[in-house]
Amino acid sequence: MVRIQTSLSTWCQKRSMKWLVLLGLVVFTECIVKIPLRRVKTMRKTLSGKNMLNDVLMEHPYRLPQISFRGSNLTIHPLRNIRDTFYVGNITIGTPPQEFQVVFDTGSSVLWVPSVFCNSSTCSTHVRFRHHQSSTFRPTNKTFWINYGAGRMKGVVAHDTVRIGDLVSTDQPFGLSMAEYGFEGRRFDGILGLNYPKQSCSRPIPIFDKLKNQGAISEPVFAFYLSKDEQEGSVVMFGGVDHRYYKGELSWVPLVKAGDWTIHIDRITMKREVIACSDGCDAVVDTGSSHIQGPGRLVDNIQKLTGAKLRGSKHYVSCSVVNTLPSIIFTINGINYPVPAQAYILKDSRGRCYIAFREKRVRTSTESWVLGDIFLRLYFSVFDRGNDRIGLALAV
Repeated sequence: MVRIQTSLSTWCQKRSMKWLVLLGLVVFTECIVKIPLRRVKTMRKTLSGKNMLNDVLMEHPYRLPQISFRGSNLTIHPLRNIRDTFYVGNITIGTPPQEFQVVFDTGSSVLWVPSVFCNSSTCSTHVRFRHHQSSTFRPTNKTFWINYGAGRMKGVVAHDTVRIGDLVSTDQPFGLSMAEYGFEGRRFDGILGLNYPKQSCSRPIPIFDKLKNQGAISEPVFAFYLSKDEQEGSVVMFGGVDHRYYKGELSWVPLVKAGDWTIHIDRITMKREVIACSDGCDAVVDTGSSHIQGPGRLVDNIQKLTGAKLRGSKHYVSCSVVNTLPSIIFTINGINYPVPAQAYILKDSRGRCYIAFREKRVRTSTESWVLGDIFLRLYFSVFDRGNDRIGLALAV
């Protein structure tokens, strides 16, 4: 894996410099691009009627000139692809630093790692934070719960120095798990939440907000490139966007509401037939989810249309038919985002092919979906906190 921390002004002055980085020699041939961001209102709330919205989009398109800002920083942090299921990166906590593998998760907002006081069986198989070994550790008496789709944890809030590569957040509040449920067999120590802060006095402030408030991040933006087929090269980047990771231009999608990475889907089609979201629906863009999730009835319809058969907890198809199955197309803000069968069909440990659509564990009164890593491996994603929007482009 490669970890890259660049200073744009220094690099541009030494255009042909080769940098020796961890486990590789990386040579750049052009300046890292910083994209200027401008404030755009969430138009779905202020404009009614499809024609009016389309007229405004045509009159005021998202034109983002690729301009380099001297003195600004783009931090690119490596992630590891674990069986196309999880993408984890290393962070450190404490002084001297203790290293942890965490999932960078846009579906939650809290950073937590296991505590030495956690007695759950899952904690014993992972790295646990040894608070007594850190000179910068500061405890609190605040406790909290977090419920995830796959499990839940109970923790206590503490403060210490947290590092993501060369990004440093001092006196960062984070969670230490005291009990964990449903995380058996996981391949990571904890979770680093990148969602908006939640309105709760017991929840620690997210590390992205702390870094932004401290001025450590030039622009209130982070982005993901997720590799395919367990290949190396996955990254999360903070403070800007590196255009080398996507093709064409970014298409910007306004959030349904500020405070959550939820966007609007126009429709979901297969063989030109609408199979879901016939009247539009909402979807959370979630880097912490491995699959695409939706209402059980609609996911069952997708399984049937592909001819998949239920075996155990998964729906399987013959691997010989994968290339003949149709793409499933998500239309978002008027743009089609195809997900081919080669992307939505995965192989289990025995080499059998199964469909990576799942029923949402949390049921809601309205039709809603979760666009997880199956979707995000195909499309480079930019999370723009400054303008409450998500950018999507075809990943390289």
